[in-house]
Amino acid sequence: MDAEPTGHAPTPAARLLRLMAETAGVGMYAIDDRGRIAEVNQCGRQLLARSAEDLVGQDAHEFLHRDSHGGHLPPSQCAMMRAYLAGRAAQGDAVWLERGDGTLLHVAWLVAPYTTDDGSFGAFVVFHEAATGVPNTAAVDASVLAELDRLALLAETTTTLTSTLEIDEGVQLLARLLVPRLADWAVVDLITESGEVRRDTVVHHIDGARHRRHDLEGPMPPVPEGSPMPLSRALRGAAASLAGPGHYQGPPDSGIAVAQRELFDATGMHSVAIAPIRGAGEVLGALTIGRSERPDAFGPDDLTLLEDISRRAGLTFSNSRLYQRQRAVAETMQRHLLPQLPHVPGMGMVARYRPAPDASQVGGDWYDAFLLPDRSVALVIGDVAGHDLDAAAGMAQVRNMLRAFAWDHREPPSLVVRRLDQAFLNITDAAMATMVFARLEAADDGGWDLTWANAGHPPPLLVTRDGRTRFLDEGHGVLLGSDLDLHRTDGNVRLPPDSTLVLYTDGLIEVPRQAIDIGLDNLRRHAAALCRQRLSTFCDLLLDRVRPPESTDDVAILAVRAPGGAPQGPPAAADTPDGSPF
Repeated sequence: MDAEPTGHAPTPAARLLRLMAETAGVGMYAIDDRGRIAEVNQCGRQLLARSAEDLVGQDAHEFLHRDSHGGHLPPSQCAMMRAYLAGRAAQGDAVWLERGDGTLLHVAWLVAPYTTDDGSFGAFVVFHEAATGVPNTAAVDASVLAELDRLALLAETTTTLTSTLEIDEGVQLLARLLVPRLADWAVVDLITESGEVRRDTVVHHIDGARHRRHDLEGPMPPVPEGSPMPLSRALRGAAASLAGPGHYQGPPDSGIAVAQRELFDATGMHSVAIAPIRGAGEVLGALTIGRSERPDAFGPDDLTLLEDISRRAGLTFSNSRLYQRQRAVAETMQRHLLPQLPHVPGMGMVARYRPAPDASQVGGDWYDAFLLPDRSVALVIGDVAGHDLDAAAGMAQVRNMLRAFAWDHREPPSLVVRRLDQAFLNITDAAMATMVFARLEAADDGGWDLTWANAGHPPPLLVTRDGRTRFLDEGHGVLLGSDLDLHRTDGNVRLPPDSTLVLYTDGLIEVPRQAIDIGLDNLRRHAAALCRQRLSTFCDLLLDRVRPPESTDDVAILAVRAPGGAPQGPPAAADTPDGSPF
């Protein structure tokens, strides 16, 4: 036979196959307890038009088995897989194998199970080319109706599990799919990122309802190497298997075996089917379904169905775990990018950031506040388009450039924003952004003057202590990244004593297919009602009451409260239509 591929040590199956197979005139390969090809003989390589390096280590079913049209074949519809999972000898002529050149080889086959000295099992597959024809449907166990039910369940599993990116929610959805349709019990054991095993969910259907058995959930002992016990094998990625209380009645070989015996004792299950939950290149856990009330035991056909279900669960859980890893990175990045607010004597300053509920939990919304060399205070609120790490990275670039321009040049905000606009397209990776940049300066008479420039952002809101409001519409210009070299202007206002300035992003007020004026009016009314609350309470309640429940955007708020007792400046003659005294 060919030399062993690099990284694959000879297995007992491989050594036995070498002794008997090289001169055979039929194709032969051995499958290990995870369904992977352990060895293949010369005739098998020739029939499949593949080298040993191509074949060894591959999942035999996923890599080779096809339907008559070349499509991937679910394990529940593959007679070879049903025989392998059941650990029984079987033969047939209803399988097509995909060759290395992409053509299909219609084969007659024989599956013969083996068990090694260490208790692991696998199977030898013998195959040869068969005459092309219609599959022998008489060998199919299940009825047409039952097969349609299985396909419907698999389709529902895929649709249901892909509806969420949260593993915890996905596990509960999986349990609802299986109980009571297939079993009285559903148990999901998950392997954490750190390699620990946790019994995540135990669900029981009784008296017409599902019940969580929290008393049976919790941390589990580590996965033992080499243990032949069904759950231990599944947690190492071995193929699905059947089990019952008898498997765990002898002396336990590990802590997991003890936990399984306790599970059988507590639940009264007389028959279980256990399958690994395999992700992309890793084992994520094991799925167990059990029967205690209904008398019939699980059979080989249930194993193939459970393999299909757990395979789908593994793919979706793997995506969820990848999403959660990205979210953790994103949230860490966001926390480090959002600044500590400066201390300004007599002035209150509070900021809030709330991530998008259904995106990657990070986005381009940001706030900033920092002291300038002349002791004035720079205030910023901004939004870079997007809800992902790219948006957060673009936000960091824009924020840092703005800080540099503002620190280096003592000039009106409009000129600082114009400098940023000129650099935006050539230096940052952001597509476009909106922003308000303001400078807050102490006046000689003890009051505070605000000067700002607005690059396409929702207008700041100013609320007096007695609840009068004004949107600061002056100084408004086009957004950053528009590639238009336009003149920008400034707005100016004296902050009344104890007034509150609110800078915010559009996630606070915007809802798809709703006029922005509705959100602005809602913000104005709630801000007026909350104007005498402590500033931190003001921000929290504003988020809770104003942010639309159907919003899919992240939100940033920066609120500043002017010191009390400073001169208010000349009073306004009359309120403007939006309730402003300014």
